[in-house]
Amino acid sequence: MSAFPSGIEQGFATARQIADAVLLEGYVLYPYRASAAKNRLRWQFGVLVPPEYGARGGEHSHQRTECLLEPRGDDDRLAVELRFLRAQRRTVEQTAAIGGFEPVERLELADRVLVPWDEGVEEKVELLLEVKELTGQGVMRPFRLPATAALELVRENGTAIGRLARRREQVDGLLRVTAEELPGPFRALRLTVVVENTSDWTPPRGADREEALPRSLVSAHLLLGLEHGSFLSVTDPPEWARPAVEKCRNEHTWPVLAGPDGGRRVLLSSPIILEDHPQIAPESLGTLYDATEIDEILALRTAALTDQEKREARGTDERAGAVIDLAESMPPEVLERLHGAVRGLREVTGGSAAGEQPWWDPGNDPHVDPEQDRVMVDGTPVGAGSRVVLRPGRRRTDAQDLFLHGRSAVVEAVLHDVDGSVHLAVTVDDDPGADLWRAQGRFRYFQPDEVTPLDGPAPVVEP
Repeated sequence: MSAFPSGIEQGFATARQIADAVLLEGYVLYPYRASAAKNRLRWQFGVLVPPEYGARGGEHSHQRTECLLEPRGDDDRLAVELRFLRAQRRTVEQTAAIGGFEPVERLELADRVLVPWDEGVEEKVELLLEVKELTGQGVMRPFRLPATAALELVRENGTAIGRLARRREQVDGLLRVTAEELPGPFRALRLTVVVENTSDWTPPRGADREEALPRSLVSAHLLLGLEHGSFLSVTDPPEWARPAVEKCRNEHTWPVLAGPDGGRRVLLSSPIILEDHPQIAPESLGTLYDATEIDEILALRTAALTDQEKREARGTDERAGAVIDLAESMPPEVLERLHGAVRGLREVTGGSAAGEQPWWDPGNDPHVDPEQDRVMVDGTPVGAGSRVVLRPGRRRTDAQDLFLHGRSAVVEAVLHDVDGSVHLAVTVDDDPGADLWRAQGRFRYFQPDEVTPLDGPAPVVEP
Protein backbone atom coordinates (compact mmCIF):
# COMPACT_ATOMS: atom_id res chain seq x y z
CA MET A 1 0.00 0.00 0.00
CA SER A 2 1.17 3.50 -0.79
CA ALA A 3 1.85 5.91 2.05
CA PHE A 4 0.63 8.85 -0.03
CA PRO A 5 -2.70 10.69 0.32
CA SER A 6 -5.40 9.48 -2.06
CA GLY A 7 -5.26 12.62 -4.23
CA ILE A 8 -1.54 12.24 -4.87
CA GLU A 9 -1.81 8.48 -5.32
CA GLN A 10 -4.49 8.90 -8.00
CA GLY A 11 -2.23 11.26 -9.94
CA PHE A 12 0.73 8.90 -9.54
CA ALA A 13 -1.36 5.96 -10.79
CA THR A 14 -1.76 7.69 -14.16
CA ALA A 15 1.85 8.86 -14.33
CA ARG A 16 3.17 5.39 -13.53
CA GLN A 17 2.04 4.15 -16.95
CA ILE A 18 4.70 6.39 -18.47
CA ALA A 19 7.10 5.84 -15.58
CA ASP A 20 6.92 2.07 -16.11
CA ALA A 21 7.85 2.56 -19.76
CA VAL A 22 10.85 4.62 -18.62
CA LEU A 23 11.75 2.02 -15.99
CA LEU A 24 11.83 -0.83 -18.49
CA GLU A 25 12.98 0.98 -21.65
CA GLY A 26 15.50 -1.26 -23.42
CA TYR A 27 15.22 -3.92 -20.69
CA VAL A 28 15.39 -6.76 -23.22
CA LEU A 29 15.45 -6.13 -26.96
CA TYR A 30 14.12 -8.10 -29.91
CA PRO A 31 14.67 -11.03 -30.51
CA TYR A 32 14.40 -11.18 -26.70
CA ARG A 33 17.23 -13.70 -26.20
CA ALA A 34 20.25 -13.30 -23.94
CA SER A 35 22.43 -14.56 -26.80
CA ALA A 36 21.45 -11.65 -29.11
CA ALA A 37 24.32 -9.18 -29.56
CA LYS A 38 22.20 -6.15 -28.62
CA ASN A 39 21.22 -7.78 -25.31
CA ARG A 40 24.82 -8.10 -24.16
CA LEU A 41 25.19 -4.44 -23.20
CA ARG A 42 22.28 -3.87 -20.87
CA TRP A 43 20.56 -0.77 -19.52
CA GLN A 44 21.42 2.48 -21.25
CA PHE A 45 19.27 5.01 -19.36
CA GLY A 46 19.41 6.42 -15.84
CA VAL A 47 22.20 4.19 -14.51
CA LEU A 48 23.66 5.65 -11.30
CA VAL A 49 26.87 3.78 -10.54
CA PRO A 50 28.89 3.69 -7.29
CA PRO A 51 30.88 6.94 -6.98
CA GLU A 52 34.30 5.25 -7.03
CA TYR A 53 33.45 3.58 -10.32
CA GLY A 54 31.84 6.77 -11.70
CA ALA A 55 35.02 8.73 -10.95
CA ARG A 56 36.77 6.65 -13.59
CA GLY A 57 34.53 8.26 -16.21
CA GLY A 58 31.76 7.03 -18.46
CA GLU A 59 28.73 7.02 -16.16
CA HIS A 60 27.36 9.15 -13.34
CA SER A 61 26.60 8.50 -9.71
CA HIS A 62 23.88 11.15 -9.28
CA GLN A 63 20.87 12.84 -10.84
CA ARG A 64 19.71 16.39 -10.15
CA THR A 65 16.18 17.64 -10.77
CA GLU A 66 15.21 21.31 -10.48
CA CYS A 67 11.78 22.75 -11.18
CA LEU A 68 9.36 25.40 -9.94
CA LEU A 69 6.31 24.72 -7.83
CA GLU A 70 3.46 26.81 -6.45
CA PRO A 71 2.37 25.41 -3.08
CA ARG A 72 -1.11 26.10 -1.79
CA GLY A 73 -1.02 26.99 1.88
CA ASP A 74 1.56 26.36 4.56
CA ASP A 75 0.42 22.79 5.10
CA ASP A 76 0.86 21.63 1.48
CA ARG A 77 2.79 18.37 1.16
CA LEU A 78 5.20 17.00 -1.42
CA ALA A 79 5.34 13.29 -2.30
CA VAL A 80 8.62 11.93 -3.68
CA GLU A 81 8.81 8.48 -5.24
CA LEU A 82 12.23 7.33 -6.43
CA ARG A 83 11.88 4.32 -8.73
CA PHE A 84 14.65 2.17 -10.18
CA LEU A 85 15.68 -1.35 -11.06
CA ARG A 86 18.18 -3.38 -9.10
CA ALA A 87 20.21 -5.86 -11.11
CA GLN A 88 19.75 -9.39 -9.77
CA ARG A 89 22.44 -11.72 -11.09
CA ARG A 90 21.08 -15.15 -12.01
CA THR A 91 23.33 -18.14 -12.62
CA VAL A 92 22.29 -21.60 -13.80
CA GLU A 93 23.32 -24.93 -12.30
CA GLN A 94 22.47 -28.49 -13.24
CA THR A 95 22.29 -31.60 -11.13
CA ALA A 96 25.72 -33.27 -11.06
CA ALA A 97 26.15 -36.99 -11.62
CA ILE A 98 28.02 -37.36 -8.31
CA GLY A 99 25.44 -35.32 -6.41
CA GLY A 100 25.02 -31.65 -5.78
CA PHE A 101 24.96 -29.01 -8.52
CA GLU A 102 27.48 -27.61 -11.00
CA PRO A 103 27.38 -24.32 -13.00
CA VAL A 104 26.40 -24.55 -16.70
CA GLU A 105 25.97 -22.06 -19.53
CA ARG A 106 22.52 -23.40 -20.48
CA LEU A 107 19.95 -25.79 -19.12
CA GLU A 108 17.53 -27.28 -21.64
CA LEU A 109 13.89 -27.77 -20.64
CA ALA A 110 10.94 -28.75 -22.75
CA ASP A 111 9.47 -25.24 -22.88
CA ARG A 112 12.52 -23.02 -22.30
CA VAL A 113 16.29 -22.78 -22.26
CA LEU A 114 17.69 -21.27 -19.05
CA VAL A 115 20.87 -19.20 -19.30
CA PRO A 116 22.75 -16.81 -16.98
CA TRP A 117 21.10 -13.38 -16.98
CA ASP A 118 20.72 -10.18 -14.97
CA GLU A 119 17.09 -9.76 -13.94
CA GLY A 120 15.69 -6.34 -13.06
CA VAL A 121 13.96 -6.12 -9.67
CA GLU A 122 11.76 -3.06 -9.21
CA GLU A 123 12.61 -0.93 -6.18
CA LYS A 124 11.25 2.35 -4.83
CA VAL A 125 11.89 4.83 -2.04
CA GLU A 126 8.96 6.98 -0.89
CA LEU A 127 8.93 10.27 1.04
CA LEU A 128 6.00 12.46 2.10
CA LEU A 129 7.25 15.87 3.22
CA GLU A 130 5.71 19.15 4.26
CA VAL A 131 6.76 21.84 1.82
CA LYS A 132 7.65 24.21 4.65
CA GLU A 133 10.36 21.85 5.93
CA LEU A 134 12.20 21.91 2.59
CA THR A 135 13.63 25.43 2.87
CA GLY A 136 17.00 25.96 4.50
CA GLN A 137 18.86 22.66 4.91
CA GLY A 138 15.95 20.70 3.50
CA VAL A 139 15.61 16.95 4.00
CA MET A 140 18.28 14.29 3.56
CA ARG A 141 17.12 10.67 3.53
CA PRO A 142 19.70 7.88 3.18
CA PHE A 143 18.53 4.40 2.19
CA ARG A 144 20.12 0.95 2.05
CA LEU A 145 19.09 -2.16 0.15
CA PRO A 146 20.90 -5.13 1.72
CA ALA A 147 22.53 -7.96 -0.20
CA THR A 148 20.38 -11.07 -0.65
CA ALA A 149 20.78 -14.57 -2.09
CA ALA A 150 18.20 -17.18 -3.04
CA LEU A 151 18.05 -20.60 -4.70
CA GLU A 152 15.21 -21.97 -6.85
CA LEU A 153 14.99 -25.63 -7.82
CA VAL A 154 14.21 -26.32 -11.48
CA ARG A 155 12.02 -29.38 -11.96
CA GLU A 156 10.87 -31.23 -15.04
CA ASN A 157 8.39 -34.10 -14.82
CA GLY A 158 8.68 -33.90 -11.05
CA THR A 159 12.46 -34.39 -11.02
CA ALA A 160 14.93 -31.70 -9.93
CA ILE A 161 17.29 -31.25 -12.89
CA GLY A 162 18.98 -28.04 -11.77
CA ARG A 163 18.57 -24.82 -9.92
CA LEU A 164 18.78 -21.06 -10.34
CA ALA A 165 21.00 -19.07 -7.99
CA ARG A 166 20.08 -15.40 -7.62
CA ARG A 167 22.11 -12.75 -5.83
CA ARG A 168 21.64 -9.03 -5.21
CA GLU A 169 24.46 -6.84 -4.00
CA GLN A 170 24.05 -4.13 -1.37
CA VAL A 171 23.05 -0.74 -2.76
CA ASP A 172 23.27 2.49 -0.75
CA GLY A 173 21.76 5.79 -1.79
CA LEU A 174 20.71 9.23 -0.66
CA LEU A 175 17.78 11.51 -1.46
CA ARG A 176 18.28 15.26 -0.86
CA VAL A 177 15.21 17.50 -1.17
CA THR A 178 15.50 21.28 -0.77
CA ALA A 179 13.53 24.35 -1.83
CA GLU A 180 14.10 28.10 -1.96
CA GLU A 181 11.64 30.96 -2.20
CA LEU A 182 11.70 32.94 -5.43
CA PRO A 183 11.56 36.74 -5.32
CA GLY A 184 8.56 38.47 -6.85
CA PRO A 185 4.82 38.89 -6.37
CA PHE A 186 4.01 35.23 -7.07
CA ARG A 187 4.60 32.70 -4.34
CA ALA A 188 6.77 30.08 -5.98
CA LEU A 189 9.62 27.82 -4.92
CA ARG A 190 12.54 26.34 -6.79
CA LEU A 191 12.60 22.66 -5.83
CA THR A 192 15.81 20.64 -6.00
CA VAL A 193 15.86 16.86 -5.67
CA VAL A 194 19.20 15.05 -5.87
CA VAL A 195 19.48 11.27 -6.08
CA GLU A 196 22.89 9.82 -5.27
CA ASN A 197 24.43 6.38 -5.28
CA THR A 198 26.53 6.41 -2.12
CA SER A 199 27.74 2.79 -2.18
CA ASP A 200 31.25 2.51 -0.80
CA TRP A 201 32.23 -0.31 -3.19
CA THR A 202 35.78 0.10 -4.38
CA PRO A 203 36.12 -1.46 -7.83
CA PRO A 204 39.18 -3.69 -8.23
CA ARG A 205 41.72 -2.89 -10.92
CA GLY A 206 40.24 -3.57 -14.32
CA ALA A 207 36.65 -3.81 -13.06
CA ASP A 208 34.16 -3.31 -15.87
CA ARG A 209 30.56 -2.16 -16.13
CA GLU A 210 29.19 -5.66 -15.55
CA GLU A 211 30.69 -5.65 -12.05
CA ALA A 212 29.30 -2.18 -11.27
CA LEU A 213 25.71 -2.83 -12.42
CA PRO A 214 24.59 -4.98 -9.43
CA ARG A 215 25.62 -2.09 -7.15
CA SER A 216 23.88 0.58 -9.26
CA LEU A 217 20.49 2.25 -9.42
CA VAL A 218 19.29 1.30 -12.91
CA SER A 219 16.75 3.34 -14.92
CA ALA A 220 16.44 5.72 -11.96
CA HIS A 221 13.69 8.35 -12.17
CA LEU A 222 11.41 10.39 -9.91
CA LEU A 223 7.70 10.96 -9.49
CA LEU A 224 6.91 14.20 -7.64
CA GLY A 225 3.41 15.10 -6.50
CA LEU A 226 1.78 17.98 -4.63
CA GLU A 227 -1.24 17.46 -2.42
CA HIS A 228 -2.79 20.85 -3.22
CA GLY A 229 -0.41 23.02 -5.25
CA SER A 230 0.99 22.67 -8.77
CA PHE A 231 4.22 22.49 -10.73
CA LEU A 232 5.24 24.81 -13.56
CA SER A 233 6.33 23.42 -16.90
CA VAL A 234 10.08 23.53 -17.46
CA THR A 235 9.51 23.11 -21.20
CA ASP A 236 6.90 25.86 -21.63
CA PRO A 237 6.69 28.01 -18.48
CA PRO A 238 4.54 31.16 -18.12
CA GLU A 239 6.39 34.33 -19.06
CA TRP A 240 6.73 35.58 -15.48
CA ALA A 241 8.52 32.34 -14.51
CA ARG A 242 10.75 31.96 -17.57
CA PRO A 243 13.83 33.72 -16.06
CA ALA A 244 13.64 31.48 -12.97
CA VAL A 245 13.17 28.35 -15.05
CA GLU A 246 16.23 29.20 -17.14
CA LYS A 247 18.28 29.11 -13.93
CA CYS A 248 17.12 25.60 -13.08
CA ARG A 249 19.88 23.02 -13.37
CA ASN A 250 18.86 19.51 -14.38
CA GLU A 251 21.61 16.93 -14.61
CA HIS A 252 21.18 13.50 -16.24
CA THR A 253 17.38 13.80 -16.09
CA TRP A 254 14.56 15.99 -17.41
CA PRO A 255 11.30 16.95 -15.62
CA VAL A 256 7.94 17.01 -17.42
CA LEU A 257 4.35 17.48 -16.28
CA ALA A 258 2.61 14.11 -16.06
CA GLY A 259 -0.66 14.71 -14.20
CA PRO A 260 -3.94 13.16 -15.42
CA ASP A 261 -6.10 15.19 -17.81
CA GLY A 262 -3.37 17.78 -18.34
CA GLY A 263 -3.10 18.58 -14.63
CA ARG A 264 -0.02 20.12 -13.02
CA ARG A 265 0.09 18.36 -9.64
CA VAL A 266 2.37 15.51 -10.81
CA LEU A 267 5.82 15.76 -12.35
CA LEU A 268 7.97 12.97 -13.83
CA SER A 269 11.74 13.48 -13.89
CA SER A 270 13.04 11.04 -16.48
CA PRO A 271 16.49 10.13 -17.84
CA ILE A 272 14.79 10.04 -21.25
CA ILE A 273 13.74 13.43 -22.65
CA LEU A 274 9.96 13.57 -22.94
CA GLU A 275 7.35 16.23 -23.63
CA ASP A 276 4.84 17.45 -21.07
CA HIS A 277 1.99 14.99 -20.47
CA PRO A 278 3.42 12.05 -22.41
CA GLN A 279 1.02 9.20 -23.12
CA ILE A 280 1.11 5.52 -23.99
CA ALA A 281 -0.47 4.89 -27.38
CA PRO A 282 -3.98 3.47 -26.78
CA GLU A 283 -3.35 0.85 -29.50
CA SER A 284 -0.41 -0.64 -27.55
CA LEU A 285 -1.40 -3.84 -25.78
CA GLY A 286 1.69 -4.38 -23.68
CA THR A 287 5.32 -3.54 -23.09
CA LEU A 288 7.71 -4.71 -25.81
CA TYR A 289 10.72 -3.04 -24.16
CA ASP A 290 12.52 -2.33 -27.44
CA ALA A 291 13.75 1.28 -27.79
CA THR A 292 11.54 3.42 -30.09
CA GLU A 293 9.33 0.36 -30.38
CA ILE A 294 6.97 -0.10 -33.29
CA ASP A 295 4.38 -2.50 -31.91
CA GLU A 296 3.14 -3.87 -35.24
CA ILE A 297 6.58 -4.75 -36.61
CA LEU A 298 7.82 -6.18 -33.31
CA ALA A 299 4.66 -8.24 -32.81
CA LEU A 300 4.85 -9.72 -36.31
CA ARG A 301 8.57 -10.48 -36.11
CA THR A 302 8.25 -11.95 -32.62
CA ALA A 303 5.42 -14.23 -33.72
CA ALA A 304 7.65 -15.38 -36.61
CA LEU A 305 10.50 -16.55 -34.35
CA THR A 306 11.28 -20.25 -34.52
CA ASP A 307 10.16 -22.54 -31.71
CA GLN A 308 13.77 -22.85 -30.53
CA GLU A 309 14.17 -19.04 -30.48
CA LYS A 310 10.97 -18.74 -28.45
CA ARG A 311 12.25 -21.34 -25.96
CA GLU A 312 15.44 -19.31 -25.54
CA ALA A 313 13.46 -16.09 -25.04
CA ARG A 314 11.22 -17.70 -22.42
CA GLY A 315 14.29 -18.95 -20.59
CA THR A 316 16.00 -15.56 -20.73
CA ASP A 317 13.50 -13.62 -18.62
CA GLU A 318 9.87 -13.83 -17.53
CA ARG A 319 9.26 -10.44 -19.14
CA ALA A 320 10.66 -11.74 -22.45
CA GLY A 321 8.41 -14.79 -22.16
CA ALA A 322 5.41 -12.50 -21.69
CA VAL A 323 6.27 -10.74 -24.97
CA ILE A 324 6.32 -14.10 -26.77
CA ASP A 325 2.93 -14.99 -25.29
CA LEU A 326 1.52 -11.60 -26.26
CA ALA A 327 2.69 -11.91 -29.87
CA GLU A 328 1.31 -15.45 -30.18
CA SER A 329 -2.09 -14.57 -28.72
CA MET A 330 -2.70 -11.29 -30.58
CA PRO A 331 -5.86 -11.69 -32.76
CA PRO A 332 -5.91 -10.20 -36.29
CA GLU A 333 -8.40 -7.45 -35.39
CA VAL A 334 -6.09 -6.23 -32.60
CA LEU A 335 -3.07 -6.32 -34.90
CA GLU A 336 -5.05 -4.24 -37.39
CA ARG A 337 -5.39 -1.47 -34.79
CA LEU A 338 -1.61 -1.11 -34.76
CA HIS A 339 -1.44 -0.39 -38.47
CA GLY A 340 -1.13 3.30 -39.29
CA ALA A 341 -2.81 5.24 -36.49
CA VAL A 342 -2.90 9.01 -37.21
CA ARG A 343 -3.46 11.44 -34.32
CA GLY A 344 -2.53 14.93 -35.48
CA LEU A 345 -5.46 15.24 -37.86
CA ARG A 346 -7.92 13.92 -35.28
CA GLU A 347 -7.17 16.91 -33.08
CA VAL A 348 -8.03 19.26 -35.94
CA THR A 349 -11.17 17.51 -37.14
CA GLY A 350 -12.42 16.20 -33.80
CA GLY A 351 -12.53 12.63 -35.12
CA SER A 352 -11.19 9.91 -32.82
CA ALA A 353 -13.66 7.07 -32.71
CA ALA A 354 -12.84 3.82 -34.47
CA GLY A 355 -14.42 3.51 -37.90
CA GLU A 356 -14.69 7.24 -38.62
CA GLN A 357 -13.68 8.52 -42.03
CA PRO A 358 -10.17 10.00 -42.07
CA TRP A 359 -9.65 13.66 -42.77
CA TRP A 360 -8.78 12.91 -46.39
CA ASP A 361 -9.27 9.54 -48.07
CA PRO A 362 -8.01 9.48 -51.68
CA GLY A 363 -10.15 6.41 -52.32
CA ASN A 364 -13.29 8.45 -51.64
CA ASP A 365 -12.21 11.67 -53.37
CA PRO A 366 -13.95 11.90 -56.80
CA HIS A 367 -11.31 14.37 -58.00
CA VAL A 368 -8.49 11.83 -57.61
CA ASP A 369 -8.10 8.70 -59.77
CA PRO A 370 -4.59 7.16 -59.65
CA GLU A 371 -5.26 5.00 -62.72
CA GLN A 372 -6.66 7.78 -64.92
CA ASP A 373 -4.90 10.92 -63.75
CA ARG A 374 -2.18 12.47 -65.90
CA VAL A 375 0.64 14.87 -65.10
CA MET A 376 2.58 16.96 -67.62
CA VAL A 377 6.30 16.15 -67.86
CA ASP A 378 8.33 18.06 -70.47
CA GLY A 379 5.12 18.82 -72.33
CA THR A 380 4.03 15.16 -72.40
CA PRO A 381 1.08 13.81 -70.40
CA VAL A 382 2.28 10.94 -68.20
CA GLY A 383 0.00 8.49 -66.42
CA ALA A 384 -0.65 4.79 -65.83
CA GLY A 385 0.85 2.81 -68.72
CA SER A 386 3.36 5.51 -69.73
CA ARG A 387 7.00 4.51 -70.08
CA VAL A 388 9.65 6.75 -68.59
CA VAL A 389 13.39 6.92 -67.92
CA LEU A 390 14.29 7.30 -64.24
CA ARG A 391 16.58 10.19 -63.32
CA PRO A 392 16.36 10.43 -59.50
CA GLY A 393 17.39 13.76 -57.99
CA ARG A 394 20.27 13.66 -55.54
CA ARG A 395 18.76 16.29 -53.26
CA ARG A 396 15.96 14.08 -51.95
CA THR A 397 16.62 10.45 -52.76
CA ASP A 398 18.59 7.56 -51.33
CA ALA A 399 21.23 5.21 -52.67
CA GLN A 400 18.71 2.55 -53.68
CA ASP A 401 17.01 4.99 -56.04
CA LEU A 402 20.33 6.24 -57.42
CA PHE A 403 21.13 2.70 -58.54
CA LEU A 404 18.16 2.97 -60.94
CA HIS A 405 19.43 6.08 -62.72
CA GLY A 406 18.94 5.66 -66.45
CA ARG A 407 16.69 2.59 -66.18
CA SER A 408 13.35 2.51 -67.96
CA ALA A 409 10.09 1.90 -66.11
CA VAL A 410 6.31 1.72 -66.52
CA VAL A 411 4.12 4.15 -64.61
CA GLU A 412 1.47 2.26 -62.62
CA ALA A 413 -0.35 5.18 -60.98
CA VAL A 414 -0.33 8.92 -60.39
CA LEU A 415 -0.70 9.67 -56.68
CA HIS A 416 -1.48 12.90 -54.84
CA ASP A 417 -0.71 13.55 -51.18
CA VAL A 418 -2.28 15.95 -48.67
CA ASP A 419 0.50 18.49 -49.26
CA GLY A 420 -0.41 18.79 -52.95
CA SER A 421 2.66 16.90 -54.19
CA VAL A 422 2.45 14.40 -57.05
CA HIS A 423 4.23 11.03 -57.06
CA LEU A 424 4.57 8.45 -59.81
CA ALA A 425 4.36 4.80 -58.79
CA VAL A 426 6.49 2.75 -61.20
CA THR A 427 7.74 -0.78 -61.88
CA VAL A 428 11.20 -1.09 -63.38
CA ASP A 429 11.65 -2.83 -66.75
CA ASP A 430 13.41 -6.20 -66.61
CA ASP A 431 12.74 -6.52 -62.86
CA PRO A 432 12.03 -10.26 -62.37
CA GLY A 433 9.77 -9.42 -59.42
CA ALA A 434 7.72 -6.77 -61.27
CA ASP A 435 4.60 -8.92 -61.60
CA LEU A 436 4.72 -9.81 -57.90
CA TRP A 437 5.17 -6.17 -56.86
CA ARG A 438 2.30 -5.16 -59.14
CA ALA A 439 0.01 -7.83 -57.67
CA GLN A 440 0.81 -6.70 -54.15
CA GLY A 441 0.56 -2.99 -54.97
CA ARG A 442 4.19 -2.38 -54.02
CA PHE A 443 5.99 0.12 -56.24
CA ARG A 444 8.90 2.53 -56.37
CA TYR A 445 8.01 6.21 -56.20
CA PHE A 446 9.46 9.19 -58.04
CA GLN A 447 8.36 12.77 -58.54
CA PRO A 448 7.58 14.08 -62.02
CA ASP A 449 10.85 16.02 -62.29
CA GLU A 450 12.75 12.78 -61.67
CA VAL A 451 11.57 11.08 -64.88
CA THR A 452 11.80 11.70 -68.62
CA PRO A 453 8.96 10.51 -70.92
CA LEU A 454 10.06 7.68 -73.17
CA ASP A 455 8.79 6.86 -76.64
CA GLY A 456 9.77 3.69 -78.43
CA PRO A 457 11.94 0.86 -77.09
CA ALA A 458 13.77 1.07 -73.78
CA PRO A 459 17.28 2.49 -73.97
CA VAL A 460 20.30 0.27 -73.46
CA VAL A 461 21.81 0.86 -70.01
CA GLU A 462 25.57 0.56 -69.96
CA PRO A 463 27.00 -1.54 -67.09
